Amino acid sequence: MGLDFEALTEATSGAVGGLLSTTILYPLDTCKSKYQAEARTSKYRKYRSPLDVFKEALQSRQLLSLYQGLGTKNIQSFVSQFIYFYSYGYIKNLYLKRSKKEKMGTGANLIVAAAAGACTAIATQPLDTASARMQTSSFGKSRGLWETLSAGDWKQAFDGLGASLVLTSNPAVQYTVFEQLKNRLITRQRAGTMAGEHTHGAAPAVLSAFSAFLLGALSKTVATVVTYPAIRCKVLIQVWEWKDEEAEQNIKKDPLDRRSKNMLDAINIIWHREGALGFYKGLEAQILKTVLSAALMLMIKEKTAKGTWLIMMAIRRWLMMRNSRPKLA
Repeated sequence: MGLDFEALTEATSGAVGGLLSTTILYPLDTCKSKYQAEARTSKYRKYRSPLDVFKEALQSRQLLSLYQGLGTKNIQSFVSQFIYFYSYGYIKNLYLKRSKKEKMGTGANLIVAAAAGACTAIATQPLDTASARMQTSSFGKSRGLWETLSAGDWKQAFDGLGASLVLTSNPAVQYTVFEQLKNRLITRQRAGTMAGEHTHGAAPAVLSAFSAFLLGALSKTVATVVTYPAIRCKVLIQVWEWKDEEAEQNIKKDPLDRRSKNMLDAINIIWHREGALGFYKGLEAQILKTVLSAALMLMIKEKTAKGTWLIMMAIRRWLMMRNSRPKLA
């Protein structure tokens, strides 16, 4: 079976967008993650907001440590975006061909996006776990990728996989909202073009950078609010670790002072330590980071899609010419 060049184009442009947006917003992501990773009583709480993480880095002259784990995060971001967009594009095209429809409905879009998200979560979970642990390590004490992955057994590399599978609903909601709004805007653009007096060719309708940014921000906000409790639980499962001596002395006294191994543990800890509002601790920082990241990624993806498509078509043409050459006996 040959390559699906349309899906490959979507995957490549999406991966490039994810890589650039991750790099640009990484310091904010570090502050957000270190703040989310705490689930303690007020007596032991170190950070009152993500801004406290930045102040700590500034006061300790460790600003560059806000970038610790960037390489691993970029690998994880590129691979996950590539797998997601390729899976999404491939499954979407397969569905449209078999159903003989021109567009997917909301229900089908949700199912396709969730399936693509599940493929991505399973394939990239070790990188995601390593990235989270490196990012939330003490400033200047982050280990390398291999050291982080080999610190425990292979099962620990998949910590948080259950939560990640639950979170497949996040991109499912995000891209469904984005695609539906995008289709409406493009339909209006085409209607306006058809109604115009001067029409030169059938150029493909493409979102402007500003429109893509706004739609990306809106779609990611909706998805983040809906799925945030699972996001918070996943962070705790991946990086749960007591660091101060006073808290370590209380481990035997308080059964909650232990590493959370699954979502039920994380839910129990958050509920007893922080109450219902604890499930939304850091929501503002999460929305700011993920909305900006998703908006930038989708904007870059839309703007690189045409160039990527031209490159893919050139590669396809070259492969076809190569295969059509007569072979010497």
